[in-house]
Amino acid sequence: MGVRNLNLVSKRRTKLGIALERSAREILAHVKGDAKLPTRRVVLPDEIDVKRIRTGARMSQAQFARAFCINPRTLQEWEQGRRKPDATTRAYLAVIAKNREAVLDALAP
Repeated sequence: MGVRNLNLVSKRRTKLGIALERSAREILAHVKGDAKLPTRRVVLPDEIDVKRIRTGARMSQAQFARAFCINPRTLQEWEQGRRKPDATTRAYLAVIAKNREAVLDALAP
């Protein structure tokens, strides 16, 4: 694309393009130390008591597995300590423990 075509393209700015440009400027200002952006640090426990979460929900293993799209055998392995959930799954289980109904609503057809 030549310089002439770039000039034509740059004159047609979309809302998305303007938002992306604004975001890029904001990030650059943050990196330079000229602006402070809000941050959030998520700390996941190394261990999570899957059985406690499930029994707290008053659900059988089959019900819990079905409701939250977890392989029943995997759930059994976690509860019996033969396997451990990875970080993403620990985050998912933490959300289930904190707000089970929101997860069920999100997964509803």
